[in-house]
Amino acid sequence: MDTNRSRSLLKLIQAGDISKLRTFIADQYEDDSWKYEKHVKSGDNLLHLATRSGHLDLVKWLVKDHSLRLSVTNNDAKQPLHDAAHFSHIRCLQFLLDNGASVDCLKKSDWTPLMLACTKRDIEIVTCLVNAGATIQLKNKDGWNCFHIACREGSEEIVNFLLDCDKDLWNVVTKNGRTPLHTAALHGNQKVVGVLLRRGNYPSDVIDSCGSTPLMDALRSGYTDIADTLASQFKSSVYKEDEVGCTALHLAAQVGCEESVQWLVCNKAVNVNLTSSTSGITPLHLAAKEGQCEMISLLCSLGADINLKDNKGRT
Repeated sequence: MDTNRSRSLLKLIQAGDISKLRTFIADQYEDDSWKYEKHVKSGDNLLHLATRSGHLDLVKWLVKDHSLRLSVTNNDAKQPLHDAAHFSHIRCLQFLLDNGASVDCLKKSDWTPLMLACTKRDIEIVTCLVNAGATIQLKNKDGWNCFHIACREGSEEIVNFLLDCDKDLWNVVTKNGRTPLHTAALHGNQKVVGVLLRRGNYPSDVIDSCGSTPLMDALRSGYTDIADTLASQFKSSVYKEDEVGCTALHLAAQVGCEESVQWLVCNKAVNVNLTSSTSGITPLHLAAKEGQCEMISLLCSLGADINLKDNKGRT
């Protein structure tokens, strides 16, 4: 394979100039082997690159005039439709769908074009795929569907749209038992949390497989506004323990999230020396174990007792 020739061809594809492309092919290739050139590392072929760059006329030329396959895959099993969805090229997306591209094609780790579209918060692309028959309930290898991804990214519009398509999406869990509410809380998406609380029917302290609640996730990441919503409107408990006996205060101290610790102790009157029912550890134990020096200072200023021992007699 002529590496320089191949590289030059791929650059012309990315540029999208069909006239220059025709001239180059006529000068450099004696047969149709140019159609099978691809990026060595990624495995992207000409149609991947043209679609990713949003060159609709070039995409049409490759498909209609030169019969490049719509189902061609790269090294991650990604098809051109994945690229059209991921890079928000609506006209390329519609052309590929109109010409027979599989709307639910799977790339590596079982990601669909709809899942990729939800990472970009593009309601037009999401709507186009759903109207074309995309299966919104499909899950990837981790048990995430497009709704979990939309909740992570924080598009209230897409979340509402998907719930309009399937009102029970709020109740789908991942392989580790996490709900969309966990995801939205962890990533600080207040408006999405509001949608889920209004349109879902979660238990007030819904847990994942590790025993974590959405309130714990919010405070682990420092989103006290979401924690306040969950505690006041959703009646989530600030004293709930996870599978290893840690409360939200323990977890916030462990990761060094000062704002969350202050909110729990000062706003919710949680005892700064709160002990785990299983191990007897305090937030100060965990902060010390993780080397959170600033957190240690904060806990002590809030009244933490440095002499308290856990169930193994450790201070």
